[in-house]
Amino acid sequence: MAPSLRQAYRRRWWMAVTSIVENLFFSAVLLGWASLLIMLKDEGFYSHLCVENETFATNRSLVEGGRWPSCVEQEEMLNLGFTIGSFFLSAATLPLGILMDKFGPRPIRLIGSSCFAASCAMMAAAAYDPEALSVLIFFAVSFNGFGGICLTFTSLTLPNMFGNVRSTILSLMIGSYASSAVTFLGIKLIYDLGVSFRLIMWVWTGLACIVILNCFLNWPGESFPAPEDTRYTKTMRINGVVTEDRMTGDRYITNVMIMEDTVSPKPQESEKRHSESASNAAVPICQSVCSPIFLWSVLVMAITQLRLIFFMGAMNKMIEFLVTHGDPNPGLELRKEVEDQVSFYSSIFGTMQLLCLVTCPMIGYIMDWRMKECEEEHVNISTSKSKSSPPKRDRKIQKLSNAIRAFIFTNFLLVMFGVISLIDNLPIQVLSFALHTVVRGFIHSCCGGLYAAVYPANHFGTLTGFQSTISAAFALLQQPLFILMVGYLGGNPYWINIGLLIFSLVGFLLPCYLFYHRRGLIREKAQLDVIAARQSEKENKDLIQSDCEDEGSSKYGNIPNGHTG
Repeated sequence: MAPSLRQAYRRRWWMAVTSIVENLFFSAVLLGWASLLIMLKDEGFYSHLCVENETFATNRSLVEGGRWPSCVEQEEMLNLGFTIGSFFLSAATLPLGILMDKFGPRPIRLIGSSCFAASCAMMAAAAYDPEALSVLIFFAVSFNGFGGICLTFTSLTLPNMFGNVRSTILSLMIGSYASSAVTFLGIKLIYDLGVSFRLIMWVWTGLACIVILNCFLNWPGESFPAPEDTRYTKTMRINGVVTEDRMTGDRYITNVMIMEDTVSPKPQESEKRHSESASNAAVPICQSVCSPIFLWSVLVMAITQLRLIFFMGAMNKMIEFLVTHGDPNPGLELRKEVEDQVSFYSSIFGTMQLLCLVTCPMIGYIMDWRMKECEEEHVNISTSKSKSSPPKRDRKIQKLSNAIRAFIFTNFLLVMFGVISLIDNLPIQVLSFALHTVVRGFIHSCCGGLYAAVYPANHFGTLTGFQSTISAAFALLQQPLFILMVGYLGGNPYWINIGLLIFSLVGFLLPCYLFYHRRGLIREKAQLDVIAARQSEKENKDLIQSDCEDEGSSKYGNIPNGHTG
């Protein structure tokens, strides 16, 4: 039986800590593909394609020492698996949002953790006979991506139970999700110590079953309300404290008032009907979806997602090209150097994913800049402003200004990442690894803050789901780009990086349009302020006039109409 919302509220710190750990080890681990790819090739997944095409000597490389052969056909098939898995990791957000609004986070999280456990079990089973069971890798990465986004998506509503520290908990959730790419690096280090890949996957399956058990015991069946929800109440109780005077023996009772936050039951049906009617009378979702700001944000996110996903999928081949400089027939020593360099730099890239735990709160600080100086929403202008208090900032305009700064900074880092990736120098690519990690953590927070600032709150989940789904579909282009790179371009990513760099410049058009939109809001606010000032001035004149009339009537009201003789 699922725990009640009151019980879950008392366990919220346990749920928060375990969710951060679960996001780190069981959510977007597929983004650590560079480390997983090395293990899959060492285990012989799709190596039989190289044996079938062994007549093409320039298209394969066989490492001595009993290792499985490796070739372009194998890399294309495995990269296709990564493309499918990363698509599920992003595209499932829209249906998940709809299902979670209807059924709550508990069933979604149970299904997601079960899918993740099944993915690990399929990887372990396929490793027993990779020549016959390599096809299972497609199902494994699909279940892995879908299960990971289920765990992440459900954990993003948990910070609603933490009131004033909600933003901090939310940034830790997003940071742990973005840092989960480091998990496959840790697994690869264990694998390099001689531990069997099958054993690692079976142990990981068992750990995923613990996630299922934790969700079954602690997560409630209903959704987590926001702190301003009416289901959150403050309970006051009075405790009597008895003190005794040692000199006189007199006893005194002091009443101490203790205030506790509790969660009350769901609203009554009448309140539900009222809230539903109010939401139906709000802005239609089609108007938000077709708005220029949302369309620009989808375009920017799609290009950014393609840029980031392509780099993760093709990073090992890029490093290989920087070592061999396009030599189609590298010698034995050069092949050994390629293997060592790919392993070393993929480990550096995986380790840098932990930067997301530090950088995600930074972009949150940019999005919250000067928000405390803003006036509260839905407050009467004439009553909130006074001559003694300085004028406060408009909350919506300030949110939009913060989003403009955040997008400009993020797009600048993305362009810098594209420029550095063009440099034919392997050590300097470490800087591109860091920029890639920072941009991946920033871009989602920027879009979330933009949607929260511009659109109604009840549109946030739907808009985020639409944007993620469209971006995931656009990111499928990374597979033909990868085939083009390893085939026609001979492994040289230069011209593809040039094209992606040019497309990345489109990202600056969004903050330009936001600046134009903000100017319109400022003009609209100025007009409202002028109207409010004129109305206030008119009310003051009417008040002074009425006071004068009252004084006149009171002054002459005591004069008798006649006198008696």
